[in-house]
Amino acid sequence: MKNTKLFLGIAIVALGFASCKDEKEIQAQKTVDNYVMYVDSLGNASSLDADYEMRSVIADSAISNLKDKMDAQKRVAISREKYAALKTKIEAELAAKKIAAVGPKQRLRNALFGEGKLGEDMNFSWVNKTNILSVYDAFFQSYKDNKSSFSREDYDEIKLMYEGLDSRKNTVEKEGLTSEDNGKIASIKFKFAPMFKINRIGAKSSEMEKAKQ
Repeated sequence: MKNTKLFLGIAIVALGFASCKDEKEIQAQKTVDNYVMYVDSLGNASSLDADYEMRSVIADSAISNLKDKMDAQKRVAISREKYAALKTKIEAELAAKKIAAVGPKQRLRNALFGEGKLGEDMNFSWVNKTNILSVYDAFFQSYKDNKSSFSREDYDEIKLMYEGLDSRKNTVEKEGLTSEDNGKIASIKFKFAPMFKINRIGAKSSEMEKAKQ
């Protein structure tokens, strides 16, 4: 009789343990399924949810409670690839919208001085004795690369930018600009001035010719 009770007790405990394991298995499977479904649902979202990383960690943790870990790991890996592709796509779309929202004058300033460095206020306070030579050099290189695409209005805007940079140079000279850098800047200015003058006249003439047609 005692043996029978003992056997029944062991059986109940074993069943309870098995039931507990089955519940963990079921819950783990649901967690993985939810993660996969969540990533799939992002395809129609306008932005990525901030809780993606948390869901990803939970899914990884749930896999340890599954018997068929390989299948779950494969599904999670596929979802991660989907997420990475979606993130790249959304970031590209946001970047394109940002570019479209920027006006032509700001695009010109960005092209000649770097993204967001120079605003509508033409404030060159970010230019100092350490970086001024590289600013002049980058400006001149970008100008040469794009001069054929500039309109008459662009040339007028570039003239204002260049004058603003030169004005800043006068200040920087008093703040310790080295004679070596000053000489290199003078060389850039010597090359730029006649090139700009000719190109600007050409752009105006070309626009007048088009207006006559």
